This record gives sequence, structure tokens and C-alpha cells, in this order.
Amino acid sequence: MMRSRLAARSARLVLAAAAVTALAATTTACGPEDNGAADSAATSAASSAGSGGSDSSSSDSPSTSGSSTGGSNSSGSTDKTDSGDAGKSGYGQSCGTNDLDFTVTSESQAGGYYLVTAKAKSGITCYLDINTPSVSFGSGADGVASPVGQGGEDPIKLTGSAVAYTGISPKTTNNNDGKEFENVIIATTEEDPDPAELKLPDTATVDKPIVTNWSTNRAETVPVIV
Repeated sequence: MMRSRLAARSARLVLAAAAVTALAATTTACGPEDNGAADSAATSAASSAGSGGSDSSSSDSPSTSGSSTGGSNSSGSTDKTDSGDAGKSGYGQSCGTNDLDFTVTSESQAGGYYLVTAKAKSGITCYLDINTPSVSFGSGADGVASPVGQGGEDPIKLTGSAVAYTGISPKTTNNNDGKEFENVIIATTEEDPDPAELKLPDTATVDKPIVTNWSTNRAETVPVIV
């Protein structure tokens, strides 16, 4: 009996020792796995942080793009400024007909004549280098106005509100001859490729017309044959 109890007790001790060994082995085995899980979690967190960094970089991108757009707008604004300067590149140049705005009024002095007022268009500065304008009624030679040499300043600077005047008498003969016209053609020079055709305030009877020089004093532009 004593031997049987001792044998049973020894068997229990062996089993207990085996269980302790197995438990130790299990604990050791779990340690690395748990560490591995922690490492995986750390790696995942790092990846998430990396993704967050990318998102942050992406959110910065629109700001950078907006800055570029602003730069483009600034460039566009510069282009517009350059364009405006280009439109004013005629500073100090001779006036072409298309650089000027004209008005025509009917005046009563000297038997009646037309006063033409010339003004530089907005943003233009130019000079009337040729003293006498080229004026005609229609395209025929008999409608060309002859200069009478009155008035005259050479050159006349036109810019802003500055104006120049010229007087046109459509008929200088004392007869019933003449052709009727509703428009007059005017140019700053005979060679100007773009003359202006101005509507007259009334119908003109034209026979041997005359024209004065340009002047800044309208009193000097009443056309008379001296």
C-alpha cells in the first residue's frame, strides 16, 4: 500500500512538473506572438500616420495651385497693362485720321461754312504735323477743297481735351452751279489710307470748295478767299 501511494504521488508530481513546463512553453510562445501583434499594430499605425502625411500634403496642393493661379492672374494683369501701353505707343507720333474724333457744325460767318473740330481719341497723344487737312466732297476732282492758308500752327499737339479746328466753305462761286452732298471726306494727309467720312448737319451745295489750315483758335478758321 505504501508503495502504491508513493507511486501515485510520484506520478502526480511528474504530471504537475509537465504541466508547469507546458505552461512555461505556452507563455514563452505567446510572448513573441503578442510582440508580433504589437509590432503589426505599430506598423499599421505608422502606415496610417504615413497616409495622414500624404493627405496633409494633398491638402497643401490646392493651396499651392491657388498660388499658381494667382500668379497667372497677376501675369494676365501685366499683359493687360502691356496691351494698354501698346495702345498708347503713338505718343509723340503724327496723327493719323483714325487717331482722331471729329465733329462738324454749321456756321453762319462768311456766307456759311462748316467748322470741323478734331480731338485725339482716349489714350492717344499725337501731333498734327501736316498743317492743312485733305478735304473733299465725293470722289471727283471738282469736289476737292483747295487750301487758303488761313490760320495754322505747326505742329499741333492733340491729347486729352485739346482740340484743333479747320473751316470748310463748300461753295465760293456766285452762281447757281454746284452739286449737293450730305457728307464730307477728311484726312490728316492726302496719303492717309483711312480717311473719315463725316455726316454734314445739312445738305451742302458744293462748287469750288476751300479749306483752312488747322488751328487751336477757331476764329482763325473762318474760310475766306483773300
